[in-house]
Amino acid sequence: MDALDLLAADHNRVRGLFTRFKAAKENDDLDEMTVLCNVILNELDVHTTIEEEIFYPALHDVNDDIHESITEGYEEHHVAEGVMDELKAMEPNTEDWAAKVTVLIENIEHHAEEEESNLFPLVRKATTQEDREALAHRMEARKQELGAPTLADKIDLTKEELMELAKEQEISGRSKMSQEELAATVAPPTS
Repeated sequence: MDALDLLAADHNRVRGLFTRFKAAKENDDLDEMTVLCNVILNELDVHTTIEEEIFYPALHDVNDDIHESITEGYEEHHVAEGVMDELKAMEPNTEDWAAKVTVLIENIEHHAEEEESNLFPLVRKATTQEDREALAHRMEARKQELGAPTLADKIDLTKEELMELAKEQEISGRSKMSQEELAATVAPPTS
């Protein structure tokens, strides 16, 4: 798996969490919203860390278009991190809290879409598969250091088990994913 696929898997996993948060919000299920918000914040902390420590620095100077996109990515992270810090300081029992989570979701959805449609094609064109795979190994190692699940934690699950997890986790596009993509995308089983 290369770095772009790994980051897209992170995006898809968080999108599933967003879908579940929105459903909990519609159902006025504050307990579920709180749990999901905490998972979202943890996922985003890990994701921004691997992008800022490994992915962005490795590609920042490849060419001017990538440089510009990464500079924007850093700024989008800065905005998201500010909202995340505010959420961490709030009690999850107010309309303001739910509204702030919604703003975070909208910001992250925009950021992920921009990376996938603008940055990733530029990186794919300007780098080799081997370079992107080496980046993915470094990123996965850093995820492990941060205590986050990695592809290796789920790679032994069958495709059927992975599909069931993807369904439970509201991962969109799961029917088109390979076993490796599913393993990279889903959160590990809780039991």
